[in-house]
Amino acid sequence: MTSTSNRGTADRTPPPTPRTPQSTPRRPPTAGLCLVLTAVLAVSVVAGVALGPVNVPFGDVLRFLGAALTGGTIDAAEAGPYRIVWDIRLPRVLLAAVVGAGLSVVGVAIQAMVRNALADPYVLGISSGASVGATAVVTTGLFASLGVYALSTAAFLAALAAMALVYVVAGRDLAPLRLVLTGTALAYGFSAVAMLLVFQSPRGEAARAAMFWLLGSLGGVTWGSLPVAAAVVLAGVAYLRTRAKHLNALSMGDETATTLGIDVSRTRKALFGVTAAMTGVLVAVSGAVGFVGLMLPHLVRLTVGADHRKVLAVAPLAGACFLIWVDVAARLLAAPEELPLGVITAALGVPCFILLMRRRGYVFGGR
Repeated sequence: MTSTSNRGTADRTPPPTPRTPQSTPRRPPTAGLCLVLTAVLAVSVVAGVALGPVNVPFGDVLRFLGAALTGGTIDAAEAGPYRIVWDIRLPRVLLAAVVGAGLSVVGVAIQAMVRNALADPYVLGISSGASVGATAVVTTGLFASLGVYALSTAAFLAALAAMALVYVVAGRDLAPLRLVLTGTALAYGFSAVAMLLVFQSPRGEAARAAMFWLLGSLGGVTWGSLPVAAAVVLAGVAYLRTRAKHLNALSMGDETATTLGIDVSRTRKALFGVTAAMTGVLVAVSGAVGFVGLMLPHLVRLTVGADHRKVLAVAPLAGACFLIWVDVAARLLAAPEELPLGVITAALGVPCFILLMRRRGYVFGGR
């Protein structure tokens, strides 16, 4: 009797231990994060104007900006610092914010559109096409009659031509793999043409200027460079935010998007046109600033999750703050000389991206 009871007790298996549900990372509230980034952006703009080879005190910066915006007056002895603040640095800092915001948003859209974690605003070959136009201006004097607008005009027209060529070669359905392969192949071809123009140039200074532009620069920016770029970025961000649900669906695959009632081909064509136009305008005013559109989307997704409604709210603010400080570093690190923006973004982006890829559990679109 005792042995039977013991045997029955031994044969009973203990109930399975309930598994603790895997905790999901707590995300900061999107609205609060946007408010914090907006405050950081305001501080970054003032700091970006104040810092440079010639530092201007923060109090003077605020006073000069207040006088310019309200029609106030300043002393004649302060005309020099006032010109540095209002005519030189403020348009440059604002354009850095616009370019950073635009590249970040375009990177988000393109990565979802082609479902490729390595995609960025330049994977479609648009920037390489724009570099051909810009290099032709610098090395041959093309569009010289347009003066200071010659380079940006030629770069934008070349970007439009590259966009049309990518569209024709990739096919009207713009399948993700064909789009990426076409853009990459044509980018190599455009880059080869640009390099040929540089090496064939008889003027060494022109070749140096072309190489500097190819790595990204905001030197020589005026107020005239800002309105078109700002308008295009604002319109592009507004449009992409209305397509956030479409981007969520596309990031899960064409079949899933189709079952959700989305016309995949039509949506991808519209996204291609918007992102290509934004890229062309941004490259025309700043050159090819690398790594912003590749790195920032991943960092934002890691912070707020993969929902594009949240990502597209945070990405432009994060990109704007980031590129302002990159531009400050470009002005200060080798003062009085200036470093190309692409050198600094690569120096920051490469180790950051390697650490991101080594993070356990990270995949495209979040964890």
